Amino acid sequence: MTLAAAAALASAAALAPAAQAAQAPAAASAAWGPVHAPGRGATASGALTVTGEDHADLPTADRVRIWGKVTDNTRGAKCGWAVFRITYRSGNNLPNRNHAVRDCSYRTPKHFSVKHRDVYQVELKVCAEGKAAKPSLNCLYAGTWKTLYLSK
Repeated sequence: MTLAAAAALASAAALAPAAQAAQAPAAASAAWGPVHAPGRGATASGALTVTGEDHADLPTADRVRIWGKVTDNTRGAKCGWAVFRITYRSGNNLPNRNHAVRDCSYRTPKHFSVKHRDVYQVELKVCAEGKAAKPSLNCLYAGTWKTLYLSK
């Protein structure tokens, strides 16, 4: 091997980790909360991590992980709900889906973790209402959603 070939090989090997680091998707974390239900009947707080934002066609994050806790602050038959509305990319469309976390144990927080791919927006609503399999229409459609993440 010639001296020039060895120098070129060493130079390429030294640049490879830097090039890989430049292409690796960056992760961004942000804390959110506490967010309270009307009347402070429930509270939710936590953080989210966004990995691999892509702005080529529709701006989305490759992966979003949301974690935290929801606490029921009511006594009796009510429960605390943290409802996440996740808008994601499907082809050229941006549909959304809800992911709800329920806690019915007075002042004992319930921890959760949610992951989703190709995410455009994450919103949160916290409610306190009767124990049920899913949040009520009033919880889902009355009031405003708090935006936790929006791809730009």
